[in-house]
Amino acid sequence: MPAKGVTTDVIQAPDQELTAASAVLAAHVTRTFRGRRGEVAALADVSLRIETGEIVAVVGPSGCGKTTLLELICGLQRPDAGTITAIPAALMPQRDLLLPWLTAIDNAALALRVRGAGKAQARAGAQPWFERFGLAGFERAHPHELSGGMRQRVSFLRSLLAGKPLLALDEPFGALDAITRAEMQVWLAHVLETEGRTVLLVTHDVEEAVVLADRVVVMSPRPGRIIIELAIELPRPRSRTDPALVELRARALSALGAPA
Repeated sequence: MPAKGVTTDVIQAPDQELTAASAVLAAHVTRTFRGRRGEVAALADVSLRIETGEIVAVVGPSGCGKTTLLELICGLQRPDAGTITAIPAALMPQRDLLLPWLTAIDNAALALRVRGAGKAQARAGAQPWFERFGLAGFERAHPHELSGGMRQRVSFLRSLLAGKPLLALDEPFGALDAITRAEMQVWLAHVLETEGRTVLLVTHDVEEAVVLADRVVVMSPRPGRIIIELAIELPRPRSRTDPALVELRARALSALGAPA
């Protein structure tokens, strides 16, 4: 339990309360997990601000609390100390979590079903997105018939159709091979450029972060603290061989104590 007198508010605020200024405000957030083996401090005094329409990537070593921070912002956990104010968020977890008995279009349309649409209406709402997402012709395919990249596109479409102004992406391409991951990064950059959503991306891939984000937040080992924030003021699409991008990648890796 939080200490007496400590503020632990998680507020999923209506859009109009934050869109004029910030989509996410996290102030001095601490999160500790307690179990049979004692306490594990996941986050310590983390403060983060995300502007409306901004793409922010969070990178850090395994176990540094990246996913915990994401879930706190989505309201799936509560902090032990500090405050979080956020516009409504749709979470895309690392695993695609597609339902194996549903077709691709029905998996994507689940978000619309949750919002109250009937089956036919939900399918009709999802259908136009399949061509845009490079999935045309695979509407009736089941998850086991799709490639890893295609499954991730369906998962992302489901998150997008949830209609939330904040997209929280947790290692969306972490399980893909290097070539597919690079292709998906290019695809996602294009989608985000045209959608104009606010995005919080958690990734272990520093290059992915600097290619996709407007700002990269680098976290320390557990308990996670923010070490440095890097503004990525480069035009899109971005080339991985751009000297400015290579330098930013090197700065992020240096903050992590990793070789460039």
